Amino acid sequence: MDVDKEPVPAKIEPKTEATKADEEEDDGVDMMALAQQIHRLHTPTVGLDEEAKAALSATILEELGNPSLYKLAFAEDILSDDISKKLNELEGANKVKGEKLQESIENATKNAGDMEILDASMAYAKFAFSSLSKDEAMKAFEDVSALPKLSSGKKIDTLMQRARVACFYNDTKIANKLTAEATAMANDWDRRNRLKVYDAMGKILTRDVKGAAALLVDCIATFSCTEFCTFSEFVLYAIVSNILYLPRVELKAKIIEGAEIISCAKSGEIPEAWKLVNSLYDCDYKSYLNALCELQPVLMADRFFRPHCGYVMRELLILAYKQFLDSYKSVTLESMALSFGVGVDFLDLQLSRFISVGRLTAKIDKCCGGGGAGIVETTRPDLKNAQYQDMISKGDALLGRIQKLARVVDL
Repeated sequence: MDVDKEPVPAKIEPKTEATKADEEEDDGVDMMALAQQIHRLHTPTVGLDEEAKAALSATILEELGNPSLYKLAFAEDILSDDISKKLNELEGANKVKGEKLQESIENATKNAGDMEILDASMAYAKFAFSSLSKDEAMKAFEDVSALPKLSSGKKIDTLMQRARVACFYNDTKIANKLTAEATAMANDWDRRNRLKVYDAMGKILTRDVKGAAALLVDCIATFSCTEFCTFSEFVLYAIVSNILYLPRVELKAKIIEGAEIISCAKSGEIPEAWKLVNSLYDCDYKSYLNALCELQPVLMADRFFRPHCGYVMRELLILAYKQFLDSYKSVTLESMALSFGVGVDFLDLQLSRFISVGRLTAKIDKCCGGGGAGIVETTRPDLKNAQYQDMISKGDALLGRIQKLARVVDL
């Protein structure tokens, strides 16, 4: 018997787009937004004020009634007697409710059909996600996946829910595995489109920003994965990742002139990212560095970009230096510093660092230039020479590894 059902409107208030009930939580709390709040609580440079902390505490204790999540979120706080009492009461209440939900599964198994068994199992799984621990939630959704006569659509939906549970608890390895499994099974456009966002977020967490960029830019016009992130968050991910890899022509066509992104930008939801991409395209490097400084706290406050904030900021800075230097065969440090709105000494230090590690194909001549500041001379190796140098460096690295392995074998 096929137990796939027609989609119904989502119940989660913070999200405006219509989504399928099977991909949403029935308790009215946006769990992925809650994960962002918990991340901000644990990020020293961002943090939450007392009012926001109180609101987060109320959401976990009153709306979700999840003592294990409270202990995880407020692990660094000393629990007061009132909070400890409240947590004990919630554990008892959750135990009773969980037993009742499991009894309903048993009753449905004995006296009802496949649809009723699925509904009862899903009700317990969603309760476990909102009010119990990670292991109990994962086990509950696994039990749903193991139900007989479950349609392929429901199996995929359950895999996606398990992926969200894993992602909520920052278990990237399991989340990526479940996403890959669901993607291999998905044969309808809607689920495959939403799974691209799941896959992209997993790639960001593993620092495969280029892979994530390609997936995100494909979903801009057809975004419907509101159970994972809001559209404004999605646009932020799409802009920051694609600015690093898209050529100027494609960046203008797909990002700067994209109707969906323009609409989001006009609403004032992504001012830092919008300013960043436009200033880079307009070669307004002073404004670009200002936007970069404004973007950093935004990336720090996001749980997907936070582990790689330093890497992303460095790559964005190198991107601007490359674009500027590509326009010149040689330029004075003083002129370049003026364009970027920084001091000559600061720029000298930055360029020296990136040139020394091979990220910029240029050299600094301190004997020339106005006021003794020096000039930057760009060197543009041809493609064949660059491939040759890359082959030589990789060959040297391989020989070094072989020699180390040979020494180990000899021992």
